[in-house]
Amino acid sequence: METKHFSLGNYEKNRLINIIRILFGATCILVAVFWLIFNTNSINSSGSIWMTIVFLTGFGFYQIWAGSGKAERYIAVSDRMINLKKYIFLSPVSILAAETEKIEFHPLKVRFLLKTGKSIILRFGTTYYESNEKIIDELSGYAERNNIDTQIIEEERGGWGGGAASTGTGVLEH
Repeated sequence: METKHFSLGNYEKNRLINIIRILFGATCILVAVFWLIFNTNSINSSGSIWMTIVFLTGFGFYQIWAGSGKAERYIAVSDRMINLKKYIFLSPVSILAAETEKIEFHPLKVRFLLKTGKSIILRFGTTYYESNEKIIDELSGYAERNNIDTQIIEEERGGWGGGAASTGTGVLEH
């Protein structure tokens, strides 16, 4: 089985856009360096100049990071493993099928329960609902192929009671 790759955001793969991001990031850093050299010597240097320099530098580095393709958030589902990159500055997490005890499907999140007792949560947004459904369908097939238990949890709104859990048989468990 080939690896199925799903983006978790609005990552742009257009080469021209990425080049513009890198150039814009470099420009932001150059402006921050210019401000650092020419404006810190003034008598009226205040905290706002330092905040501007820090913001421009951080934003510039982010634009370069995003333009180089490292800021993409994604989930990649292969035959025996899931690679999940939830955070743009961290490495992806690999979840092996042999280490997965159960996958819980909530309305806007998926929870991977590992045999070690650790859980990994993937939260969905409401903007890309169609891709959320594709990811859930692929994860359901992955769980079925690898004999991993699944549970669909439908959370009730309102009241003080807890949510009800569906076992997939049409019966709600409390």
